[in-house]
Amino acid sequence: MGFRALGLSEQTLAAITELGYDTPTPVQEQAIPVALAGSDVLACAQTGTGKTAAFVLPIVERMRPRGIISALVITPTRELAVQIEEVARTIAKHTGHSVLAVYGGVGYKDQLAKLRFGVDLLVATPGRFLDLHDRGEIDLSAVEILVLDEADRMLDMGFWPDVRKILNLLPEKRQNMLFSATLSGEVLRVIGGAVRDAVRVDVAPASVPVDAVEQYLYPVSSSQKTELLVALLREVDEYRAIVFTRTKLRADRLTAALKSSGVDVDTIHSDRTQIQRERALKDFKRGKHALLVATDVMARGIHVEAVTHVINYDMPETPEDYVHRIGRTARAGETGVAITLLAYEDLEPMRAVERVLGRALETRDVAGFEYADRVVPQPDRLAKKRSMFGGKRSGRRPGGTGRTRRF
Repeated sequence: MGFRALGLSEQTLAAITELGYDTPTPVQEQAIPVALAGSDVLACAQTGTGKTAAFVLPIVERMRPRGIISALVITPTRELAVQIEEVARTIAKHTGHSVLAVYGGVGYKDQLAKLRFGVDLLVATPGRFLDLHDRGEIDLSAVEILVLDEADRMLDMGFWPDVRKILNLLPEKRQNMLFSATLSGEVLRVIGGAVRDAVRVDVAPASVPVDAVEQYLYPVSSSQKTELLVALLREVDEYRAIVFTRTKLRADRLTAALKSSGVDVDTIHSDRTQIQRERALKDFKRGKHALLVATDVMARGIHVEAVTHVINYDMPETPEDYVHRIGRTARAGETGVAITLLAYEDLEPMRAVERVLGRALETRDVAGFEYADRVVPQPDRLAKKRSMFGGKRSGRRPGGTGRTRRF
C-alpha cells in the first residue's frame, strides 16, 4: 500500500516525498486510517518504526491552521521532542501549520516568543509544559488531539503524575493517541485510561536489528565488572560504545572509575542538566568520546549512527528493555556487538532474555584476566564460535585462583 491509498491530501503527500518516505511502515499503514477517522489509537510500536509520522500526518490532515494549539504531543525527553519537531516542521512547510517544541534545560525567551506568535501543534516534555501552563502562557481550550509518545518510558521515568495533571487540563472532548514500545499488563493498567474505546494497533518489533547483533555473555563477579570492562575495551582497536547501568548513581560511579583507568568516557542520564546531556550526546556523535555510560533514558528514541558495541554493565529489568538497548547498534544495515557482564544476580533476568530470543547466548572469557569467584553457564549450552575479543569460551578459567561455579 502506498501513502496515497491512506487518503492523505496532495499537500501532505508532497511533504512525505520531501521526507524521503516511499512505502508506509506497518504502524503508519495501520494507525493513519484509524486516526484520520477520529478514533482513539492505542499503538504498540518501537522507536525507529516510523511512529512519529504515524501521528503527525493525521494531525495535519484533521486540523486546519489557526495559530492556536489544536494538537498536543507529550513526550518524555528533550531529544525526542526535538526529533518530533523536526519531522513535523518538514510536513508543516507543505500544509501551513505552525509547530513548536518546548522542553526544559534551556531558557524561556525563545519558546515564549514563539508560543505568543501562535502555534497549531505543540510538542512538549511534561515538566516544561506544566511550568509554562502555570505561568499562563498556554491556552488549551482549542485542543482537539492529544498524543502521548513513549508512554511506557514516561511511566518508567516517573512522569505519569505530571501526565495525569496534563490530562485533567485538557478539553474532555478530544481524540487521544497513545504510542508505547511495550504494552504489558502493568503499562495498560496505569496508562490505559488515557484513551477511550481505542483501536489497538500492534506492530511486532522487527527481528533484523536483533539478528544483526552478535550477543555474548561474559561471566564475572559483581566486584570485578569494572575491571573486566576495562580489559575488554583494551582489546578493541576502535569502538563507539554505549554502556548501560541500572541506576544514575551507578552510571556516575562507573564513569569516574573508567576515567581513573584512562578511558575516554562521558555519561548521560536524567539527573544531568539538558545542556550536559545535549553536550554529551553531541560529543559522542562526533567522536570526541568513544564511550558513553547511560541509564535506560538512552535506550529509546535517541539515534546515534555507527555504534559498534552495546555493553550491559547491569542487566535491564525486562527482556524488552534488553532488546531496546542492543538496538542502539547494528543500525542502517550495519552489524554490531552486544556484551553482557553476567554476575550471579543477573542469571535469572538473562534466562528471561534467552527465552524471548529463543536461544542461549554464547559465553566468553577474556584471556589472561584474573577472575575471582563467579558463576558461569554450563559448557553444553554454549556455541563454539571464538570471541571477536580474542578470548576463549567459558567453562575453564584463563587465569587467577578464583572459584568458578556452573549453572
